[in-house]
Amino acid sequence: MKRLSIPIILLFFFWNSVNGQPMNSQLSHKVDSVLQTMSLTDKVGEMTQLTIDMLIEDIQEEPHQLDPDKLREVLVEYRVGSILNVSGHAYPLEQWHHIIRQIQEVATSEKPTGIPVLYGIDTIHGANYTMNSTLFPQQIGLAATFNRELVREGARIAAYETRASWIPWTFSPVLGIGRDPRWPRFWETFGEDVLLASELGVAMVEGFQGEDPANAYRVAASAKHYLGYSLPASGHDRTVAWIPEIRLREYVLPSFKAAIDAGALTVMINSGEINGVPVHASRKLLTDLLRDELGFRGLAVSDWQDIHYLYTRHKVAKDYKEAIKMAVNAGVDMSMVPLDLDFPRLLKELVEEGEVPMERIDESVRRILRVKFLLGLFDKPYHPDTDYSEFGSDEFISAAYQSAAESITLLKNENDILPLSKNSNILVTGPTANSIIHLNGGWSRTWQGDDPQYNTPGKQTILEAIRANAGNGKVTYAEGTGINEDINIDAAVSAASAADVAVICIGEAPYTETPGDIGSLALPEPQRRLVREISATGTPVVLVLVEGRPRVINDIEPVADGILMAYLPAEEGGRATADILFGDVNPSGNLPFTYPRYVNDLVPYDHNYTDEVGPLGFNPQWPFGHGLSYTTFAYRNLTVSNSTFGPGEQLTISVEVTNIGRRSGKEIVQLYVSDHVASVTPPVKRLRGFDKISLEPGQQKTVSFTISAKDLAFVGRDLKKVTEPGDFRIQISDLEQTVTYRE
Repeated sequence: MKRLSIPIILLFFFWNSVNGQPMNSQLSHKVDSVLQTMSLTDKVGEMTQLTIDMLIEDIQEEPHQLDPDKLREVLVEYRVGSILNVSGHAYPLEQWHHIIRQIQEVATSEKPTGIPVLYGIDTIHGANYTMNSTLFPQQIGLAATFNRELVREGARIAAYETRASWIPWTFSPVLGIGRDPRWPRFWETFGEDVLLASELGVAMVEGFQGEDPANAYRVAASAKHYLGYSLPASGHDRTVAWIPEIRLREYVLPSFKAAIDAGALTVMINSGEINGVPVHASRKLLTDLLRDELGFRGLAVSDWQDIHYLYTRHKVAKDYKEAIKMAVNAGVDMSMVPLDLDFPRLLKELVEEGEVPMERIDESVRRILRVKFLLGLFDKPYHPDTDYSEFGSDEFISAAYQSAAESITLLKNENDILPLSKNSNILVTGPTANSIIHLNGGWSRTWQGDDPQYNTPGKQTILEAIRANAGNGKVTYAEGTGINEDINIDAAVSAASAADVAVICIGEAPYTETPGDIGSLALPEPQRRLVREISATGTPVVLVLVEGRPRVINDIEPVADGILMAYLPAEEGGRATADILFGDVNPSGNLPFTYPRYVNDLVPYDHNYTDEVGPLGFNPQWPFGHGLSYTTFAYRNLTVSNSTFGPGEQLTISVEVTNIGRRSGKEIVQLYVSDHVASVTPPVKRLRGFDKISLEPGQQKTVSFTISAKDLAFVGRDLKKVTEPGDFRIQISDLEQTVTYRE
């Protein structure tokens, strides 16, 4: 077959000057021009995604080198359209350049179609699979900032450093709603609230893609994992979720809809099941809902080996070939195979046998080609002449530090134990005190993030940052415990007796996905014993929680004078934590989830009134949106523009916020709405607006929100959004007003 001439194809490609996206008719013409030249072998190859392990000469030999024969087998013989990820650990920029250049040169010069490869990578919290890139807090920490601009800027920097690696596609953001902290990927979410997850998800998509994803500093986003992955009934990774459709539409779908409306170019599919049906085999979810209802036009890629799992794990297919038929006919466009070449061979057989229509194949290939064109890959598969000198720059590091500083949440501050005096004698102890990998969490240089040899040099642990910040005081360190074992609690207790304050850093080891499954949310007993025994000395205790999900600490919370929630703040988290402990930074994070008091009491803030029935009621350790400051903010004069409003009208809600303390600080103003009566039992309240403001001592600002009928809507019994007439409570802080919606 004659190789397609890419320059001729590009003559058809014109850009819309308004938004940087190709006009639909022109792009469609471009895609069809390529599609018409492709054989069935070309097409099923484009629908195949393999891991880079399939191309490496010898995985045991460092640095990894591509095997030319394997490369040509994959690209020239099988015409594979996409490669993903890294083999084992992060690579330096120069190695990425060598790898991507080899792949794209073979794809564009030897592959019969000349179609470039779409390379994808897990840029989860920065370009974490490129050495010395800038790592940002994990998503749950970003959610705690309640700061759209910080999230957007962090994604822009991550896109820059990913494209600097010559990679154009990231598998991010995670848009599953974080309402079950047992789930081991909880920290990859934006928390439990629908509005917060939706708005920060949009900010991340915008930061990744910009106005023109073909830009040499932007990448394609992937909204994942569509749909319902984050709510497994068991709390274990990749297991079945039971989600009534009314709940699916109210809590699970909106963040994905928002990202799709914002232009997300790809989605990744949920590895698990909903109501007994694997999502990879659900035409209802992948075609009827995703395509026909939500209008998604982009590329839907499977997760790791998930089509294969339809017959080995889910048991809905008799063999791999039937699994492929199910998934492709349901709506999967690209299979993350990722370790064999059976997929394209079997898919070709299915088409030739009439089991998968050619129209369905063409539909997927069009979507794949569209994304490749939108990323500019036909013009430049990589950007060797582009200036990426800002990679790892001080500006980028400063942005990561700012995100960490604004995420850290002050949960408790009895008797103003914080901020600490720099003249204090401080004991630092606990398993997360002197470790960068614990600050980073999973997806950090390696899959599990647990190998310190790949840490960026020069980054400070919490202990190191405290020592660097301390003035004339003395800082003593005693490890005390590991995550699950007593190392030398007695030594830590002895050191505490001579200290003015004990900073105890507790939490979790790095993990993600199935290795992070746990049997209990309770913090491991050795860590809790460390806290109890140090407290028994009479030395004041400050806890720093370095954890990706809320670990239950109801037995040690009462003995702690101060508690900071650090989440997984990444490489700048040590500095940010120390700066907050000593008061150089005023904490401004708020909890993006409800922190449970008991392991079996996992009730979100927007629960129904019936969830409060019984002796326990609703009694979390800390509520959603909680976060203290070193200053005090006063709320006054809540006003609503009208006491009644109807369809097509808007309400403006305003409140005055004043910093009545002695320090400058940032405050997250949260607007909640409660429906008094509804045909479907209403939640006690729902977040309907938020804004983060900065105030100097004595300064006052008026914060305003605008809402309309759609902001009061809920999914009704007919599974459609409805706003019913009646009274609604408007609440900001401890101020309330009632408004009436009329038809």
